[in-house]
Amino acid sequence: MLITFKSKAASEITMYKEHAKRILEILHKDVERGVITPAELPHAIEKIDAAVADSKAHPISDEVSRDVNAHHNANGDDNDHEKPEPVSFATRVYPVLEMLHAANKMQREVMWGV
Repeated sequence: MLITFKSKAASEITMYKEHAKRILEILHKDVERGVITPAELPHAIEKIDAAVADSKAHPISDEVSRDVNAHHNANGDDNDHEKPEPVSFATRVYPVLEMLHAANKMQREVMWGV
């Protein structure tokens, strides 16, 4: 399932619901549909910035490393397939954070699921 973030201040952003869920949980927003009002934007940006800083402070967990490595043999030979590289939270949230900044600057809301 996909979620599309919309704002008159920026281009639409579409991402997988499972990735958008973490962002929206940080903001205490419903994943299915919602709005971040201009009054909520400064606090939302602060929360996302704090989550990005926290994610950068903690290295990738052993559990994730084991999951990535479980699909490759001891020699790293996996029929010429590249080892998947995990995408950090900071990378995933960047477009949404940019939208929040643009919306805050123009005092526009950010919506999804509508």
